[in-house]
Amino acid sequence: MPTPEKIENILQTHASLILAVVQTIHNPDYKPQLDQVLQQSTQNGWQALVNVINKIMAGSREQSLLEGLDEEDAIIAKSILRGLQNPETLPKTQTSGDANKAAPMLAQIINEARRGDHNALTMLGTMAEQMSNAGGDMANLSAVLKDMIDGERSVDKLCSRMGVQGESLITQILNELAKLDTH
Repeated sequence: MPTPEKIENILQTHASLILAVVQTIHNPDYKPQLDQVLQQSTQNGWQALVNVINKIMAGSREQSLLEGLDEEDAIIAKSILRGLQNPETLPKTQTSGDANKAAPMLAQIINEARRGDHNALTMLGTMAEQMSNAGGDMANLSAVLKDMIDGERSVDKLCSRMGVQGESLITQILNELAKLDTH
């Protein structure tokens, strides 16, 4: 059973996908954008989740949809189903003001990826893609995630293309990584 923190991290990581599915069910005009996201998800190896999302889009709401999904996919699908019943349960997309929460989460995932955790690498890949699409400091952060996985800890190297907020976030991530390295 995943910890509440792990569930929250997964929900935050995939909040935009979860919200996009629920919004599209309520407003089919969004379907072309969602189809692009689902196509990208399929290319990233998330076919089982995409299949379940397509069934939910077609009106299926059975808990049996979750059978056979891995832990992360099941958490995402459950959140979509819950969100359809009660929109208050939907994850909130993180704003730039959430850096205090984002830094420890990113550091934890980077640390797990560095140790060879395949799920963490996949999660970072998805996050990097979303960051890249966001542009600005987020795109620049996505460009240095691999460097951090590979062990780069120089603030100057990692922040060479960052603005003030991006530099602050990277500094916080490095501080969190330093704490994890000492354990």
